[in-house]
Amino acid sequence: MRVLKPPTTYELGPDERSVFLAGSIDMGEAADWQAELTRALADTPHAVLNPRRDDWDASWRQSIHDAKFKEQVEWELGSLERADVIAMWFAPTSAAPITLLELGLHARFGHVIVGCPDGYWRKGNVEVVCARFGIPLFAEWEPFVAAVVAAAAGRS
Repeated sequence: MRVLKPPTTYELGPDERSVFLAGSIDMGEAADWQAELTRALADTPHAVLNPRRDDWDASWRQSIHDAKFKEQVEWELGSLERADVIAMWFAPTSAAPITLLELGLHARFGHVIVGCPDGYWRKGNVEVVCARFGIPLFAEWEPFVAAVVAAAAGRS
């Protein structure tokens, strides 16, 4: 397994599957659930596409005119498009507006798995989108992780 983070430029091998870790980050303030899911995928030959940038700077302007911010968003959009599996975790302590946007962008493509525990402020919206598009939805962490690992292995 290899873990790829922005701003790393990368190519995936012809048979290399990838898992994108979409979900609560809150500019580095949310719990690092991505590290835990990465550990669960450790024995697989997959590329883990983790948008949690090690050198994130909260002072970057949320603007297309800020080169570092634009680089981050473009890395995420490109990685989401390449991913075989998109694992989305909506932490109850996070608003996760970008994850909601990503859910809307990718709901129709059949390779999203969602974890959304009770307490997430827009859980109802997430439930309705998942039901409409047949997206697996888990309220608990362990079943979510198991589903992501199975999907990454092609057993979903």
